[in-house]
Amino acid sequence: MSALIWCPFPDSVRAESAIGTLLDERLVACGNILPGMTSLYVWQGERHRDTEVGVLLKTDAALLEQAIARLSAIHPYDTPAILGWRCDVAAPATAAWLGALPG
Repeated sequence: MSALIWCPFPDSVRAESAIGTLLDERLVACGNILPGMTSLYVWQGERHRDTEVGVLLKTDAALLEQAIARLSAIHPYDTPAILGWRCDVAAPATAAWLGALPG
């Protein structure tokens, strides 16, 4: 089964560094950096507006918790917003690619 992880980063340099670590450790097969998003949010009771990049990571579902834990440890934010979910359906070739990670 495949899985996805979503997480914002302050910039593409730090996003690329984190993706590189996760790729090297074989916790993900791919990371996409989506540039130029504006984030509006409430944090510790105050409203904020920041420019960030979004990162979408693709992995095998068996590695989801481990990948999220590692991403939390290397992320530049003290409390990063990291969301992961298992995918119900994937193209057979994609599922095979991601399923090759744990082995």
